[in-house]
Amino acid sequence: MTTEHPRTQVITQRRFGGPEVLEVEERPLPVPAAGEVLVRVRAAGINAIDLLVRSGTAPLYGEPPFTLGRDLSGTVEAVGDGVTRLRPGDEVFGKVESGAYATHVTAPAAHFAAKPATVDHIHAAAAPTATLTAWQALIDIAQVGPGTRVLIHAAAGGVGHAAVQLAKAEGAYVVATARADRHDFLRDLGADELVDYPATDFTDAVHDIDVALDLIGGDYGPRTLNTLRPGGLLISAIPGNLGLAPEEVEARGMRFAVVQAAPSGERLEKIAALLAGGRVRIHVEAALPFAEAAKAHELGEAGHAKGKLVLVLPD
Repeated sequence: MTTEHPRTQVITQRRFGGPEVLEVEERPLPVPAAGEVLVRVRAAGINAIDLLVRSGTAPLYGEPPFTLGRDLSGTVEAVGDGVTRLRPGDEVFGKVESGAYATHVTAPAAHFAAKPATVDHIHAAAAPTATLTAWQALIDIAQVGPGTRVLIHAAAGGVGHAAVQLAKAEGAYVVATARADRHDFLRDLGADELVDYPATDFTDAVHDIDVALDLIGGDYGPRTLNTLRPGGLLISAIPGNLGLAPEEVEARGMRFAVVQAAPSGERLEKIAALLAGGRVRIHVEAALPFAEAAKAHELGEAGHAKGKLVLVLPD
């Protein structure tokens, strides 16, 4: 008599390339180590970095095969030794180092927070990287507050639209760059001033900025310096494509920082309160079935999505 061993499904890739390299594979169910939890994933968020890793542009995980994905929401199925703050049956959301495109994921319990009851798994899975990046940039580093003039580039994207709302929740005045067809969306989220970047050079339209969040990279960094007041702070979330050296910023009498969102269940607990109260709303442009990860990546590469794209796992 043979014994059936529990199995899980993952989206994997055996080579770098376009969305077509993503495929579904079955594997043994992972077992949580000490300090870890096993989460039955209900939804997995897609981030821009996933597309770059898949293509080989940002080979953060070395050579394939590997499983993409950092954001997820689901239900705890088992806990490892020493885990006391989470129990089987708890609904959680969190950011992991990799492997979220899967039906089951093991990761440190400290990476997760309780999912707000008022937020479904799809929107919870879209939140972690976007909100953690915005939180670490604007609150931990910049410490924005009432009256702070904040410039946010790519404001209608995943991180950008979360950053607009977090800045407004802290009382800041928000200037957002986005195409004109995104302006109503951003006004609804609280943006005070909007710049249609294809039609207007933001360096001509924007001045006296205290804190600028660059979510684009390249020449946006040096151009953004022209919008900052003396002593202003430029924060880049594109560490591989800064477009300038920190010394250049300092030479002009301004400050510079790089943000890379780290997993943090502690910060997500604070973010969960904002999500539960509706002060931060994560927009999901499309939620696609797990098996359609390639299609989701195609949508992401088209570059027209507001907010986030999410994969929905089978029951």
